[in-house]
Amino acid sequence: MFLINTQSNEPIYEQIKRQIVRFVEAGVLQPDEKLISVRSLAQQLNINPNTVQKAYQELEAEGVLYTLPKKGVFVRGRPANGKVCGVETEVRQLLKLCRTLKISTDELIEIIRKEGENDVDC
Repeated sequence: MFLINTQSNEPIYEQIKRQIVRFVEAGVLQPDEKLISVRSLAQQLNINPNTVQKAYQELEAEGVLYTLPKKGVFVRGRPANGKVCGVETEVRQLLKLCRTLKISTDELIEIIRKEGENDVDC
């Protein structure tokens, strides 16, 4: 179910997060569906369990997942708009990339403004 690219610059936990969000948005993972355990997923992907745990914890903090003690990790229900923090997750990834590329907030805002001016649908 999960495809991890170990050659990618994107951290593995971010790849897991992104895929879970997309699965939820696409309806592949349903509200209240139990996710595979941290240990099992780590074994399947041949990665450290702490990596999976970090992805699950961040998605819980973002409201995508919830944990029931001694029961497991579950998908939270989708809001009415059908989005599950997917845009927020993508924006956070963009901001991390901008920091890596040393693009300032002002430069990013200017890029967004210019793109908005060129968008005929706006």
